[in-house]
Formats: sequence, structure tokens, C-alpha cells
Amino acid sequence: MQLWVGLGNPGPQYAMHRHNVGFMAIDAIAEVHGFAPPAKKFQGWIQEGRIGSHRILMLKPATFMNDSGRSVRAALDFYKLSPGDVTVLYDELDLAPFKVKVKQGGGAAGHNGIRSTIQHIGAEFRRVRIGIGHPGHKDRVTGYVLGNYAKAEIEPLTDLLGAIAAEADWLAAGDDARFMSDVALRLQAIP
Repeated sequence: MQLWVGLGNPGPQYAMHRHNVGFMAIDAIAEVHGFAPPAKKFQGWIQEGRIGSHRILMLKPATFMNDSGRSVRAALDFYKLSPGDVTVLYDELDLAPFKVKVKQGGGAAGHNGIRSTIQHIGAEFRRVRIGIGHPGHKDRVTGYVLGNYAKAEIEPLTDLLGAIAAEADWLAAGDDARFMSDVALRLQAIP
């Protein structure tokens, strides 16, 4: 079993924030792959399903971003999983908008949800970094990440989430390079 965690903040007022793109990605994957409806568990919402032959548990922590690690730890302990079984999907300031990069381990790079997850389970989990771009100056970062996607960004965001969901089989199989490549190719094919 793999545990895929989308980072975000709970509540409708946060739903379209750039900081919630991890939640959006989990929702898109669950919908495309026919996962069970969400259930409240582990201080968040879980959905179980399969992608190919892989059993995946998806988690959206309801603890707010800065305390996401508590929810991840609870699910990890319950299913007796290791950090290597965990994939976290989240927003990345230092990546161009609508780009996706996957990496194993590393630091928090200023992301409070990742910092909390590292504090609770260690750093050796896989990260799916979803680019949101940088507003240009560090004083504008908080308002930017906690701001809604602009109207002009909705279509590329929808395309990106669709590509992530469509290519999730490669992520489940552990072929991170193929996942990144096929997401990029799918987005290039969109006029």
C-alpha cells in the first residue's frame, strides 16, 4: 500500500488558493481513478482505491497546513507504513507555474506543510512538487500562496490536474521520470 498525501487547508474559503493545489491534485486523481468517497479519519479525509495493481490510500489532512505532519503520522502508524511508502503532493514557489517535478527526500525549502511532515515522519518521502511560481519578492509570498488562482489560470490549472490524474499510473508504479515526462507531453499537446 502507498499513502499519497495532498497538502492544503480545510474549508471552502481556501479551496482555490494556490497553497491548496495538493488537495486539488488528490481530488482529481481520486475522481479519475474511481476511488471510494472520502471518509473522516486520521485528522483528515481518506479515500481508498487502486491505480493499476497498486493499492493507494489518499489523505487530505484537516489539521491546516502547518500541522499536516500529525495527520500523516497517524495514517502511517495505523497502516504500519514507512516514510518510503509516502508521496506528498504540494505547491512549490520555486517552480514555474503548472510545472511538475518529483523528488525523493530533501529539506522543507520554507514550506510549512513539508516542514511539519518532516518533523513527524522524517525527510525520506517522495515529493510531487506542483509549480505555482514566485510573486517576485519575499514580502508578497504569503498573500500570493494564500490567494486564489486568477481567472486566467483556471484553464491551465484544470489541464495540469487532468494530466497529473491521467499519468498517475506511472507515479503508482514508481516511474517518476516517466510520470514527469508524460505530464509535460500531455500539457504540450493542449492547444
